[in-house]
Amino acid sequence: MQRIALAVEYDGSHYHGWQRQPVADSIQARLEHALATVAARPVSLVCAGRTDAGVHASHQIIHFDTDAERPEVAWLLGGVQVLPPDISLLWARVMSPDFHARFSATARSYRYILLNRVTRSALHAGRVTWWRHPLDAEAMHEAAQCLVGEHDFSSFRARDCQSNTPWRCIESIRVRRFGDFVALDITANAFLHHMVRNIVGTLLPVGAGKWPVSAVAEILARRQREAAGMTAPPDGLYLADVRYPAHFGIAEPLTRPTFWPGEGGLTPETPVPC
Repeated sequence: MQRIALAVEYDGSHYHGWQRQPVADSIQARLEHALATVAARPVSLVCAGRTDAGVHASHQIIHFDTDAERPEVAWLLGGVQVLPPDISLLWARVMSPDFHARFSATARSYRYILLNRVTRSALHAGRVTWWRHPLDAEAMHEAAQCLVGEHDFSSFRARDCQSNTPWRCIESIRVRRFGDFVALDITANAFLHHMVRNIVGTLLPVGAGKWPVSAVAEILARRQREAAGMTAPPDGLYLADVRYPAHFGIAEPLTRPTFWPGEGGLTPETPVPC
């Protein structure tokens, strides 16, 4: 029996999230069908982080166990051949039995992309969130720094979040402008349901000048979802990277280029240890 890990990218616009569902199309179902075709037998996938409907990924990590013997390139190219155009594989590799796509991960990075201009985009619809009113990215970045470290993030979790604890540790959060685009990069040990989208929805009034920079710290301290801003749309959200211990041989996020737009690594040079 072999454990196979793969890196996946996908446009989640036309899917009801990662998780397999009885009557709705999902990323998991599409991948399991493609890899089962290569294996010539069913496979069951585990992912690093389940994404919601409409959310994308530029470096999702998955694994499955199989007794089908195939070279790594067969899993990669054979899987891509069966997958639809909006889902692809980046690499495939045989892993040690102790590797687990979810439980071995030590951190996850997300990127949220806003198109900040008066008119909507004809080219990026569904892949960025359009925000027509001017945003001050520097104010958003300053306000977000109070979230770095270990905190109770009850103010930023979905009401139906099933996590046993609201405590998470954010290593770094950065908001930058690239022309008409504003990108938020965030890395944490784990995330609550809708946590990134709720953080973005809370930073938007700060960027628009409706809330002071100090508002985010006050909202965090209140530990009430009602105190925070809206849940930002899924369109601009990407699971951008997953970090694992070095002995698994999966590169650290800083060794790969940041997903468009922008350049450099996903995290600042001195992230807070979690």
